[in-house]
Amino acid sequence: MQKSIFLLLCSVMVLFLKAQPTFPKNDIAYNAGDCYAFTNATIVVNASTIIPNANLVIRKGKVVSVSSGDAPSDAVVINCKGKYIYPSFIDLYADYGMPGRSTGAGGFNFGQSKMLATNKGAYSWNEAVHPETDASKFFMVNEAKAKEWRNAGFGTVMSHAMDGIVRGNGTLVTLASDKENKVMLQEKAAACYSFNKGSSTQDYPNSIMGSIALLRQTYYDAQWYKTKPAEEGTNISLQNFNDIQNLPQFFEAGDKWMDLRCAKIAKEFNRNYIIVGGNNEYQRINDIKNTGANFILPLNFPVAMDVEDPNDARFIAVSDLKHWEMAPTNPASFEKNGITFALTAYGTKDLNTFFANLRKAIQMGLSETKALEALTTIPATLIGQQNSIGSLETGKMANFIITSGPIFNEKTILYQNWIQGKSYILTDNGFTDYRGTYAFTLNENKYSLEIAGEANKPTAKLIGKDTTKVDLKLSDNLVGLTFALKNDSSRITRLSGVNMGTSWQGNGQLANGEWAKWTAERSKEFVVKTDSLKKAAAKKQNETGTVQYPFTAFGWEIKPQPENLVFKNVTVWTSEKAGKLENTDVHIQNGKIMAIGKNLNIPNSRLIDGTGKHLTAGIIDEHSHIAATGSINECSQSVTAEVRIGDVINPDDVNIYRQLSGGVTASHILHGSCNTIGGQTQLIKMRWGSNAEEMKFAGWDGFIKFALGENVKRSGANSNNRYPDTRMGVEQLLEDGFTRARDYEKMGAGKRRDLELDALVEILNNKRFITCHSYVQSEIVGLMRVAEKFNFKVNTFTHILEGYKVADKMKLHGVAASTFSDWWAYKMEVVDAIPQNAYLMYKSGLNVAINSDDAEMARRLNQEAAKSVKYAGMDETEALNMVTINPATMLHVADKTGSIKVGKDADLVLWSTNPLSIYAKAEKTLVDGIIYFDREKDLQLQAALAKEKTRLVQKLVNAKRGGDKVSPATPSFMEEAQCEEDHRHGNSLAERLEKRKIQ
Repeated sequence: MQKSIFLLLCSVMVLFLKAQPTFPKNDIAYNAGDCYAFTNATIVVNASTIIPNANLVIRKGKVVSVSSGDAPSDAVVINCKGKYIYPSFIDLYADYGMPGRSTGAGGFNFGQSKMLATNKGAYSWNEAVHPETDASKFFMVNEAKAKEWRNAGFGTVMSHAMDGIVRGNGTLVTLASDKENKVMLQEKAAACYSFNKGSSTQDYPNSIMGSIALLRQTYYDAQWYKTKPAEEGTNISLQNFNDIQNLPQFFEAGDKWMDLRCAKIAKEFNRNYIIVGGNNEYQRINDIKNTGANFILPLNFPVAMDVEDPNDARFIAVSDLKHWEMAPTNPASFEKNGITFALTAYGTKDLNTFFANLRKAIQMGLSETKALEALTTIPATLIGQQNSIGSLETGKMANFIITSGPIFNEKTILYQNWIQGKSYILTDNGFTDYRGTYAFTLNENKYSLEIAGEANKPTAKLIGKDTTKVDLKLSDNLVGLTFALKNDSSRITRLSGVNMGTSWQGNGQLANGEWAKWTAERSKEFVVKTDSLKKAAAKKQNETGTVQYPFTAFGWEIKPQPENLVFKNVTVWTSEKAGKLENTDVHIQNGKIMAIGKNLNIPNSRLIDGTGKHLTAGIIDEHSHIAATGSINECSQSVTAEVRIGDVINPDDVNIYRQLSGGVTASHILHGSCNTIGGQTQLIKMRWGSNAEEMKFAGWDGFIKFALGENVKRSGANSNNRYPDTRMGVEQLLEDGFTRARDYEKMGAGKRRDLELDALVEILNNKRFITCHSYVQSEIVGLMRVAEKFNFKVNTFTHILEGYKVADKMKLHGVAASTFSDWWAYKMEVVDAIPQNAYLMYKSGLNVAINSDDAEMARRLNQEAAKSVKYAGMDETEALNMVTINPATMLHVADKTGSIKVGKDADLVLWSTNPLSIYAKAEKTLVDGIIYFDREKDLQLQAALAKEKTRLVQKLVNAKRGGDKVSPATPSFMEEAQCEEDHRHGNSLAERLEKRKIQ
């Protein structure tokens, strides 16, 4: 008995405690309206549970029950007959309620460099890293914005400050109009990241690879900080970074390749990112699936472009036209591949377009069930709130929408959005559905009154001997009928009265002026015909194109495979001691060179007649800047050894295909030359259509880009305060860097891992190799002396236009030279350049290569090599070696590629004539035995490309004529990175300064 009394008292106390307000109320104590019953509705508990003709009961902002039982006696009853009730939507990626902060792609200054953060306090050295930002501390309810969200069906959002790389934590809030402490469901709901430095005006980082490096370093710093020595002091940023690691991790990527970069970071640090994607993941959906990540997908599909002017259409790439057509298939692609995703309104121009784009996605294959899950139960689960929001189950928050019909149907009206048990009227018009057939009596005359149309725009007609149109007015509980019978159409009958649901009555004046009474009793309900998005979807899907790899011109739909091939009767330039072999056969299989000889008889092989043609090893470009995203220069600091070109490889760059057409099979993608110690480089094979990781040359020794001279000391820069300013300062910087690296290496266990110094230590230990931008002989010698002082060798001098002056010293050092054939006079450092430079270095015993440093020149490196024959009389085979085996040797891959030798990779080019001739055309280019470029097939691809563009342009023109919203035609651009561009002070400036070229 005592135990029962105790439990009863505890229950009363709990109820009392729950009811206690924390703010004084300037009103009488009034609790009416705590309980509501919504009756006779089709209730969608969740996407898989739909209960027709049911009642939803809520009390004190929580769901009590969903059943067919009677409403509680104290409930306010709301008849929802004919209506649907859905859980309110959840958006996990918003900035609702955040103060106005810059979300631009990098602040910048045109004057002084800004090396360190200027914010005061024990915070991160970099302004783009601020994990201490707590959205709950400055969240403010914004009724105007909340109304926009509610009108689109949302009840809850996860909001954060969209600024910076490490953005701190977001807060989970409802969209109710109440005090902040009432609407906040979870103060710290998620940790948020991006690759965008945001409003930071600090120089570093000014590239995407810099952003990635900064994030990577922050992870290592935070790990170290957990066990740091006491004398290291306090770092609030690192402490908060560690504190938010137990929250769901949200990462804004926004693009298929950025998604994969994000997933790579997640794997490196054992994180489970929820990736905020873009609208182009369908282009690489298998790679996306293989990440194993969960996603949040925006519905910011591109708007149709106005291409009625054929001159406008000329400058739009087919890839952009195809993306307009296929972007709405993105969510369906995720569903088809079983990838978990939520949907967000983030990125849409305004919330009014959200539903329109969602319906597009459904028309293009997204199921309505999955669409609802992606807006309710999935986001609730991702944020760890599945027990409180996302469905209409007992005990959960009373967040729901009342609609006129199935929520994704185009004509469905959203009437009310209830949030935390409070009603928000979206539209009153049509909530009570008066449509149906009524028995209408006017005096003694009997008619049938039919009310149809839309619930919020009903139409009426009176049926007797004739059918008469009726002007119907409904306002609150008043009704008005105005009509003219056909036997006297010039005279108007005017009636008014009251409606009591299914029964109307009143009086009015007949056409002859007499007063009359009238009644209307509903005898038959209106049958709602719902539109079928699935039928529209089937029609739309038949009209769409197909995904190709890469998603640009000249991509393939079916992945090319290695073949069993025999080149017959071809002149083979082996780039080995054997030299040129006339009328020789070469057999390749499984991506390797299997045999070289005359009259080879290989069963089950495809024969390629090489009579009169020439076969060489694939051209290797030792110095290139193609196929990299977001700038190839991290110019912000003098030493940026931590950044990696391998983080930003862009497989969609059409220059890969163009260079295949010029016989290039491998390319060394370098960091630029704007700082003394630049970033780590990446050797790729031109595997057209592969992803970034697949393009990388496996088993390759790591390299790094250094630079000397004018670029590094910023000759001519105004108000430059980045050290060094002189050539002697550059040499001192190198000394300092390697001294720091040597001291760092000697530090014991427990040291803070420094990615910049890790790379320099690798150089000291001959595990990473230098390729150095160089011009002036004194600096060339200076770097060799620094290297010798620290007991390592410079691997390659690139550009090296004064190499002929110091070739003897280079030979003694053991360095290779990669140079231009005849570039000079483009700046003061090259006034002594001569076209015999390559030959003179070769004669001095150096390993010499000819490189491009230019996307266009790379297509003609065979001709660039031939110039040494013209200028200096170099032997033809030795000239060709400067673009085949020589660069392979200096890149440490000569055991795999660079010559035609049994056992090597089948990286080959079939030329129409002597490869050093200006008339030579690469007819077939093979990488790993796969024909990635075929000149005959290229003609077919061009014809198919023109046909596809015609189809898409016609579709766009018809879309405009069909009433679709269109935007002005925008020419397609691609960024072409340049070695010597100094992208100073931020991502935006880098993007603005980069050379742009039509695809």
